[in-house]
Amino acid sequence: MPMWRYAVGMFGMSIPLSMVRGSMLLFYVDILGLDVRAYGVVMGIYAVVDAVDNPVLGHLSDRTRTRWGRRRPWLVVGATILAAAFVGFFTVPDLDGPALVAWFAVFAIACEAADSMVSANYGALLPELYPAERDRAGANALRQGFQLAALVLALAVTPVLTTEVFGTGDTPDGFTTTARLYAVVALVALLVMASGVRENPAHAVTTPSGLLSGVGTILRTRLFWLVGLASLLYLAPLALVLAGIQLYVKYALGLPVAATFTIQVVVIAVAAAGLALWSAVARRRGAPLVWRLGFVFLAAGFVPLIAARTLLEATLAGSVVAVGWSALLATNDLVQARLLDHDARVSGQHREALYLSAFGFFSRATGALSGVALALLGILFGYYSGDNPGPDPGGAFRFFVAVVPLVLASAGAALAWAIRLPGEEGRAH
Repeated sequence: MPMWRYAVGMFGMSIPLSMVRGSMLLFYVDILGLDVRAYGVVMGIYAVVDAVDNPVLGHLSDRTRTRWGRRRPWLVVGATILAAAFVGFFTVPDLDGPALVAWFAVFAIACEAADSMVSANYGALLPELYPAERDRAGANALRQGFQLAALVLALAVTPVLTTEVFGTGDTPDGFTTTARLYAVVALVALLVMASGVRENPAHAVTTPSGLLSGVGTILRTRLFWLVGLASLLYLAPLALVLAGIQLYVKYALGLPVAATFTIQVVVIAVAAAGLALWSAVARRRGAPLVWRLGFVFLAAGFVPLIAARTLLEATLAGSVVAVGWSALLATNDLVQARLLDHDARVSGQHREALYLSAFGFFSRATGALSGVALALLGILFGYYSGDNPGPDPGGAFRFFVAVVPLVLASAGAALAWAIRLPGEEGRAH
């Protein structure tokens, strides 16, 4: 399968989920008036649901046997559900109180469940289609490049489309129109990818062990927990930035939401350049070194972001974050792929989707962490919604976008440098 065709699937996956994660606070909390405490409860419930549906979906995919392969049917169904749920998430009737909470909960969980279905199957194809790490590094760099292109659209362009082109900063109409447009683009990209998948028949010869047996084996693997936790400590800081950057710009910098465009375009441009550089280093020196360095740069960037007072200062701080982000984009999936290879060698089974779905729990747990961090804004700063922002919303979103991410990324750096991965020699646990 041509690398570009596999990689374009990341473009389709990234558009809807990036807009959901990047705009849900502005849309639901600041514009529609959803209380942050309700937001936190919904994210907590989702973490529980996700802990169940991720391994089940992955296990079903590993055991699927069709003329179209194991992964393609799930990709097509998941892409269709994702597009529909995405549109529903940003198409809210005139609701408030419990009805608004219910709408938010249903469509947030539907979007994440569909994403679980797509991402587990899409990710499982990387080690299968590209067995050598050098080839994986090339394919991963290309797909992460497509992700960055999607982020330009879903993050940098979205605030302009939603608040200036299709609507205003105080109404939901622009979000609805933008979501419908993006849903079509995302669905086409995912179907182009899925229709070109040609799986390795040898991987479907043996049937994986039962769900409980497979999950039990994974949960008893120490490296699964270490790498999974490190992944959480990389993804959670970025999720907080993604969720809060528009309100950081609005309250902490005192600028229009559309000014987010400048920060995000520069950050994504730096990440794109860094992705090319770090991918080349990973091919020469191996993924683990770049992975560890990524955490160091990621944590370092949050320090100046705490103190930033101008758009320029925030953009420069974000650029340092982007250097670390690009290193982790280039290597985090490669590090996880090493564990998949190790599991296949030890067990003699190809249960990549189950393993990646288990890893997916850590990435989805970022939603629960975001909910906790957001609930703290009410306790510490009195921010509960756009209708009740408290006395210091600027301080609240400095805390949300910079202080909490700094703590998490620093913990991730310490953990990453302590882990010894499959294929490494001479490192202590």
